[in-house]
Amino acid sequence: MSNWTGLWTIVKREMVRTFSIINQVIWPPVITTLLYVLVFGYGIGSKITNVKGLSYAEFLIPGLIMLQVIDQTYGESSSSFFQGRFMNSIQELLIAPLSAYEIVTGYILSGIARAMFIAVIITVIGIVFVHTGPINYALYALVIVLVAILFSSLGLVFGMMAEKFDHIAMLTTFAITPLVFVGGVFNPKSFLPPVLQQISMFNPMFHMIDAFRYSYSARGDAPLALSLSVVAILATLATALALTMTARGYKLRA
Repeated sequence: MSNWTGLWTIVKREMVRTFSIINQVIWPPVITTLLYVLVFGYGIGSKITNVKGLSYAEFLIPGLIMLQVIDQTYGESSSSFFQGRFMNSIQELLIAPLSAYEIVTGYILSGIARAMFIAVIITVIGIVFVHTGPINYALYALVIVLVAILFSSLGLVFGMMAEKFDHIAMLTTFAITPLVFVGGVFNPKSFLPPVLQQISMFNPMFHMIDAFRYSYSARGDAPLALSLSVVAILATLATALALTMTARGYKLRA
């Protein structure tokens, strides 16, 4: 039988941690999104009148939501797990009657809750300032959940592998940020040169953003089934890796 009390305790602890550092976790992505909307949506957007049948600001909002969900989910999961190792508080989880499955699930569920909270706030910003919102809430939630599972799991993996806080930022600096910015947050694939259009099909961030954009406009640059499959497969692989490493106690036991 699963240890539901222990599982819920992990989720509750992570959410308490999130709201105790709300000025670091919640408000920065919200303020950053507002700046993106003002500078790009209204500034540059005034020069771009139509993007796939939408105003530029309407096109921009789904990409900004996914940008912040990816960044915050990975960042908080990895830093929380590494901090537990650094302060040796991770030993409390290891001696508790919790399986690797329950530990990983607890962190993933807290990552999903954090992602949903941030996404909803930015969605409200989109509704208020850009007058656009999701038209398919089931798809909206599905993509956020899959992306949160993927990056919460990657956060655990890198939180176990890291030897210092700088190592956690390596994935963000050299992979997540570059791939997200060329993955369709600020422009559709059709705006890219033909060669880059083909390359972008191998960019996993492109599929995450494109699948999420379907929940807003029912249109995208790649087939929805393809994009969802890519995200689901990556989420499954990342979760399996996090479970395997946690079960083996990789860098968790002296």
